[in-house]
Amino acid sequence: MGWVYLCIAGVLECCWAVGLKYSDGFTRLWPSIISVLLIIISLGLLSLAMRTIPMGTAYAIWTGIGTAVLASYGILFLDESGSMLRIACIALIVFGVAGLKLFA
Repeated sequence: MGWVYLCIAGVLECCWAVGLKYSDGFTRLWPSIISVLLIIISLGLLSLAMRTIPMGTAYAIWTGIGTAVLASYGILFLDESGSMLRIACIALIVFGVAGLKLFA
């Protein structure tokens, strides 16, 4: 169940990070409230995942999910650079996260 918690926490990390962008520095009420709630839920699920998954592995995977997904989101939807080198770096993150899962 820890891996399920961790995956959901990683997805929610992506959601709250996008919410922070739209909160405009916490000056817009609803995006700010939603972001804070998602932060709390994401950290709570990360904490539950750490009951059965080693802390270093859980945290690396949680941040890896967020990093890879949000970098891809930026390329696809926010007109950020999609150079081959940048995509290769995202792939390295994905392979590293998969390796942590496989060798945990």
